[in-house]
Formats: sequence, structure tokens, C-alpha cells
Amino acid sequence: MARKDAAKRIERLLKINPPAVERKLVAFIKQKVGEAGAEGAVVGVSGGVDSSVVATLCKEALGEVNVIGVSMPEAGVTDPRDVADARDVSNRLGIGFRVVDITPAVLGIRQNLTDFRVGARIPAANIKPRVRMTILYYYANLLNRLVVGGGNRSELRAGYFTKHGDGAVDLMPLGCLYKTQVKQLAAHLNVPKRIIKKMPSAGLWRGQTDESELGLIYEKLDMIYAGLDLGLEPDSIANAAGVKIDDVNRFVERERRTAHKLCMPEIPKL
Repeated sequence: MARKDAAKRIERLLKINPPAVERKLVAFIKQKVGEAGAEGAVVGVSGGVDSSVVATLCKEALGEVNVIGVSMPEAGVTDPRDVADARDVSNRLGIGFRVVDITPAVLGIRQNLTDFRVGARIPAANIKPRVRMTILYYYANLLNRLVVGGGNRSELRAGYFTKHGDGAVDLMPLGCLYKTQVKQLAAHLNVPKRIIKKMPSAGLWRGQTDESELGLIYEKLDMIYAGLDLGLEPDSIANAAGVKIDDVNRFVERERRTAHKLCMPEIPKL
């Protein structure tokens, strides 16, 4: 398939109808919270585009009094501007807002691991999203609410989330949208442009960014996965996205290898 033809097909697939998507996701959140007999939602607000969109959708679905956003910074790692953005979005929406510093909890875990390895960056970093999810579920249990996560389809397919951390939520309304589609929805929902344009980061360590860890910008990653959705051959996808075929194969393999992160624990049959 010619490069231009493949690129156009991928572009069409990634283009969404934001008002229609908004209606469907709002209805989804309202339905699932109602089915659970819950009284609202708890959202971890990072100051990024995903959590800002989720908080907006939850407010529309449930009303501002039934939604709280929780910012969970770490001293020396979290940019204070991210906390300010999380507060600003929450205030604009009129939802409840909390700031909980995770630094003492993270340090406490590290200090009590007698064989803690300072140089093991990923295991140490993954303590943080797991602490954050513990905090979110405290509020969810306290207030009879569901935890609504901000994971998107790009991250889910790439396995780019922490198992039992930011992946441990009750609802994931953006799980059907690639990152570039989330940005389209964000613009429609009037999320501040500075947040939409912000470099995505999981806040795992100072200077960490999603795209540096993934090795590709989200626009390219989304084109790869959209091309796979269309059933295109790897070489056509690589040409259309302007990436190496090794990148396409790498993310195909990455999706296969991290599929367990999206499943319940395996139980044997006797």
C-alpha cells in the first residue's frame, strides 16, 4: 500500500467526533457508578491532560459535589506547576480537591525494605503509583465512590502503566481512546491549552517523560497501533508513521509481553 494511502487511512481512524465521544463516556461513567451503588468518583489529578479530561467527564456525569480530585505530589520530584494545574482544573470544575504529599509514605517503605536497591530505578519508582492508588482507594472507601483512572489506549496497549498502581482503578473511560484522540477531546472540553501541550510524565523521577521511556512520541505510537487496528502490514505502518520497522515490531512484542497487566490473576483449572 502506498505510504500516502496508508497514512490517510490511519489519520481517518484516529480522528474522532468529540461531542459524540463526550456523550458516550459521560453516559458510561454515570451508568457504571450507578450499577455499583456508589455515590460519586475519586480522580487522581496530576495536572496532565488525561486526568483533566477524566475529571471533566466525571463532573458532567455525576455533578461537581460527587467528584473529588486528589493531587499526590512527591517532594523534589513533582513540579509545583503540576499541582497548581491540578488545583486550577479542579477549581474550574467546582469539584472537591485534596493535596496529599506521598513523600513520607514512599520514604517509609524504602527505609523498611532492608534490601532496598537504590540503583534499581523502576522497582523504586513503581512504589509511587502504588502509594497513590492506596490514597485514592482510601477516599473511595470513605465516601462510597469509585476510583476513575486516566489511562488511555496508547498506554494500555504498550503496557505503559504500573500494575496495581495507576492501572488499579474501577473505571477507565479513556481506555478506548489513543493519546492523540484524548487531546482532541480535551480541546473540545476546553481543557487549558497549556495542559494539552504539556509534556506527558508519570512523575516517576525528576525529569522523567513518557515519550523518552517509550522511545517514540505519542503521535507515532498511535499511528503504529491504528495501523495494526486496520490490519496493515508492518512495513506499510512503518512507512506511514515515518518510523523504523523495528519500532513497529517492538511495540507489537511489547503489547504481547505486557498483556498480563490487563488481566485478572491467572487461576489454574484442576
